[in-house]
Order: sequence, then C-alpha cells, then structure tokens
Amino acid sequence: MTPAAPATVTPAAPAPAPPAGLRATARIGAVRDGRGGTALPLLAGEGPLALRRTRDEGAEAGVMLVGAMSAPLGGDHLTVEADAGPGARLALRSAAATLALPGRGGEPARYDVRLSLAEDAEVRWLPEQLVSVRGSDLRVRTRAELAPTARLMLREEQVLGRTGEAPGTLRARLTVTRGGRPLLDQELSCGPGAPGGWDGPAGIAGHRALGQLLVVDPRFEADPPAARVLGEFAAVTPLAGPAVLVTALAPDALRLRELLDEAARAYGW
Repeated sequence: MTPAAPATVTPAAPAPAPPAGLRATARIGAVRDGRGGTALPLLAGEGPLALRRTRDEGAEAGVMLVGAMSAPLGGDHLTVEADAGPGARLALRSAAATLALPGRGGEPARYDVRLSLAEDAEVRWLPEQLVSVRGSDLRVRTRAELAPTARLMLREEQVLGRTGEAPGTLRARLTVTRGGRPLLDQELSCGPGAPGGWDGPAGIAGHRALGQLLVVDPRFEADPPAARVLGEFAAVTPLAGPAVLVTALAPDALRLRELLDEAARAYGW
C-alpha cells in the first residue's frame, strides 16, 4: 500500500498594511428652511475636524471649523464636504490657521475640500491661513461645482513657513465648474521639489504670503468686472464666465488679508 502524500499547506497571504496617518471627514448639508433662513440637517465632523454652528446672518447659516487636534500631519487625509441645496445660504469659516506639519514616515498629507451649490444657492468658503511648516508635504485639492444661478466666494491664503523658517512642500489645485462646464482649473507648487523658479521674480518674488479670492456671481453677466491691479503685487482677472479671480502676494498674512478683504468689499460681499 502506497503511503499518502503529505498535505501541502499554503501560507496565508499577509494582511494589507493599514493606511498611514489619520482619515477624517467633515460633512455639512444646508437647505432652505421655509421661513426665510437656512437649516443645517447635516453637520458631522470627525477627528480633528469639529464643526460648530455660529450665529446666523439674515438668511445665511454660519459654520465654524474648529481644529480638535494637530493636523494635517504627514500621511493624514482630511476632507471637508459642503452641499448647499436650492436657495440655501452658507458661510464656512475656520477658527484658526491650519499648520501643515511633517509626519514620521515622510508621506505627504492631503486636504480635500468639495463644495456643491444647487440653483440659487450661495456659499462663502473663508478659512484662515494655511501655514506650510518646514519639512511638511501637503497636497490640497479644492473642487467646487455650481449650478448656473449659484453664487460663490472662495478665499485661499497660504503662508510659506513660520517666522524665520523655510517652507515645506505645498501643492494646491483649485477646480471650479459651473453648469457642468469648466470655469477655473489652476495649480500652485511651492517649496522643495516644486518646479524651478517658484520663488524667483516670475514666481512669488520673495514674498511669504500668497492668496486668491474667487467670486462667481450671475450678476457679472450683465456687468462684468474689469481687469485691474491692486497695488504692486495684486491683480484682478475676469474669467470666461460670470466670475473674477483676485490674486495677491504680500510680505505677511496680515497684509494679504487686507488686500483680499478690499477686493471682496468691492464686489459687494
């Protein structure tokens, strides 16, 4: 009698490594409340992304994004999603500046913002400054999808390094569509690994603070803004649609905010 062949044991495949870093999403849903205001049936934060409702201003509901812990660190992936229904009014702000910090493993961090505006909705996205700390690597992606009658004001401000400090690596992309058609798609790269010349005369020209203000308003179809300059290092650029983009450079965050606030007031926001 022939002995049975020994059984072959196949070792189990190793379990996939868990993703490095923290994953957290903040979700905001705004709808018209039927009484001339805006309700927030969805207001949910995770981890470092805590949400607090603030005092309403007329028909506009206010939401404050409060950092509950230090983030983003290298390897983190944070997401903010806001959906404004038909006729809703929403203002989104952050309580303090966001510091992009290095992680232990050297992985980049990601910060995504997704805004969706239905017909006649209005959203103001007004976060505080993003500070790119030395040794950090952050990828920021902001996407806004607007119905043709929606209105949007979006402000972005970046500060390259803390006082007396070189910046980390920062890559930021802003994509805006209106009625399903592209309105704006641009990308910014600064710090180590960015294309050569980012800090030269054709780039930020030695400035530490840079930012932009985007205003999308159907009123511009009848009265489009004109291109102009706001001092030596700020410019107004009308877009191919009812929108205008203000870009600015400044020696510090305070001066940058002054330039962008001046532009916002000029367009009635």
